[in-house]
Amino acid sequence: MLEPIVLLWSGGKDSALALQSIREAGRFRVHALLTTVTEGFDRISIHGVRRSLLQAQADSLGLPLKTAEIPKSCSNADYEAVMTRVLSELSGNGIGTVAAGDIFLEDVRLYRERLLERAGMKASFPLWHRDTGGLALEFISSGFRASVACVDTFALDGSFAGRAFDAQFLADLPESVDPCGENGEFHTFVGDGPPFRCPVAFEAGEKVLRDERFRYCDLLPRRGAGYQRQ
Repeated sequence: MLEPIVLLWSGGKDSALALQSIREAGRFRVHALLTTVTEGFDRISIHGVRRSLLQAQADSLGLPLKTAEIPKSCSNADYEAVMTRVLSELSGNGIGTVAAGDIFLEDVRLYRERLLERAGMKASFPLWHRDTGGLALEFISSGFRASVACVDTFALDGSFAGRAFDAQFLADLPESVDPCGENGEFHTFVGDGPPFRCPVAFEAGEKVLRDERFRYCDLLPRRGAGYQRQ
C-alpha cells in the first residue's frame, strides 16, 4: 500500500510537475492538495487566482482540496500559526509527509522542513535540483497548458502577465529570469495536462498592478471547453 502524502498546491506549473513526478515514482499516494488562500480576497495567496478555479483544478484532478485560510495582512507569525494548525490536523489523520514543488531555493526548503517538523511531519521535494530549463520544456512537451497569473515587475516586464506559458514565452524571457520563475519572477495557473480529467475553462480578464510591483492578470472562470488537447 502506498504511503499517503499531501501536496502543497499553488495551482501553478511546479505543483503540477511535482504531482506528476510523485505519481510516476510510485512511492506515495496523493491524499489531498493543500493551498493557502487569503481571506476576504478568496484567492490563492501570492498567485492571486480565484478559489473557484482552484476548486475546478482539484475536481479535474480528482483530489480533495484542503485550504489554509490566512488573513489579508499576514505576518510570518500568522502564517506559521495557521499552517501549524492545519498540518497538525493532517498529521493527526495519519499523514506523515508533505510534498512541495520547490526546485533549488535552500532557504525555502529549510523553512518548510522546520515548519513541518513542528507538526511531526517530513518534507518531500520531488523536483529538487532538477534543471529548471529542462523542467520548463518538459512541462510544455508533456502536454500541460498554463497561463501566467502574476509577474514581479521588478524582475520581468508586466506585459508577460496573462501570456501562455509556452515555447515562445520561454524564448522571450530575459536571461536574468529563471525559466520556471523559481525566484518568484512570475507565477502560473495550470488549466490542463496529463493528470487532468478535463481542461479547466478560463479566460484572461483585467490586468492590475498591486503594491506598485506585482502585475496580476485576473483569470476568469468560463463555460465551455478550456484548452483543446492536441
